[in-house]
Amino acid sequence: MKTLDGKDVDLSKYHGKVVLIVNVASKCGLTPQYKELQALHEKYAKNGLAILGFPCNQFLSQEPGTAEEIKEFCRINYGVSFDMFAKVEVNGEVACDFYKNLTSLHTKPVGPGKISWNFEKFVVGRNGEIVARFGPRTKPDDPDVLKVIEAELAKK
Repeated sequence: MKTLDGKDVDLSKYHGKVVLIVNVASKCGLTPQYKELQALHEKYAKNGLAILGFPCNQFLSQEPGTAEEIKEFCRINYGVSFDMFAKVEVNGEVACDFYKNLTSLHTKPVGPGKISWNFEKFVVGRNGEIVARFGPRTKPDDPDVLKVIEAELAKK
């Protein structure tokens, strides 16, 4: 995958960490979730949580910006310091392979299928297995999300 800065990243670098994967957008009613994602990053990164943001413009063109515009928006408005990646497609024939794989998996509580909107969340355990998928309206600091993240962080 490519970072928002255009650098290639092998996602295997996150092996051994608990990873929260989120498709994000700057002009969505759910955009304030960036604040909660950043708070999770600040609270749990030292314990092994990595948050990966994947901007996507597939939902009502709510992420129209360039990489630089997205980066500035996130920094200025939410102080985002977690890892952000280049804009991707998450649904359909044009979806990137990473999201094609994510959406094919049988995960709880959402299950397999298309990404329904911006800010859908996947939790990956330290062993690389997807352990949960949460819908867009489930906030990053929802007790159900925190329970999964904390349980995975507790595993060594």
